[in-house]
Amino acid sequence: MNSDPNADPNAGLNPGASAGLSAESDEFLHFVRAHTRLRPVPGVPEVSLHLAEDAIGLWQETERAFGLSDSPPPFWAFAWAGGQALARYILDNPAEVSGARVIDLASGSGLVAIAAARAGAAAVTANDLDPLSLAAIGCNAAANAVHVTGHLGDLLAEPTVDADVVLAGDIFYERATAARMLPFLRRAWAGGARVLVGDPGRTYLPPDGFVAVASYRMPVPVTLEDAEAKQTTVWRLVEDRPSD
Repeated sequence: MNSDPNADPNAGLNPGASAGLSAESDEFLHFVRAHTRLRPVPGVPEVSLHLAEDAIGLWQETERAFGLSDSPPPFWAFAWAGGQALARYILDNPAEVSGARVIDLASGSGLVAIAAARAGAAAVTANDLDPLSLAAIGCNAAANAVHVTGHLGDLLAEPTVDADVVLAGDIFYERATAARMLPFLRRAWAGGARVLVGDPGRTYLPPDGFVAVASYRMPVPVTLEDAEAKQTTVWRLVEDRPSD
């Protein structure tokens, strides 16, 4: 594995992947490198990511650097419990993605996408709304010597899902987000995709329609979770729950 923090971030992206980034992508890449340190993920040490120490400080610095007043939290700079568990499961069970076309939804740092690429997926798309996330994904994929395709934008309104496997780590943390994610996952499942979700007991995970396939106690940043570790489950979508 290449752990060079100065590796070319575009080396981790397939040709054309960076087209989703704006003209300021070099600025985003510089910001990611300047405010993180490349290090192994505690629960998935086979993968190294550019990670930050201080969530609030980084959030404030992001808004200052880019002139924003209502930016999303820097999800891309931390290894969240759901993503760690899902990445761990994929690396331990490569048959889930081997030879498949994979979408990592709300990819953040790209941890799950990188795990899928390492496990032998035929093609991996890492999707997120935040251009800083796409910059981090490029840096992280290059550092781990894998190729992913970055996609910047909202996939959730798409009527069909062109993938064999859809992966999503820690997506049920907010009511509005969960309400949009769940129909997308159901459409993916109805279209024949395997759907796997990593979740550490977030409030808005649906009570039915999923079956647990693995559980891990994952180390997490205390400043983000008020705990040193969280028991985290990997769920498989098994049926489309009827509408109310």
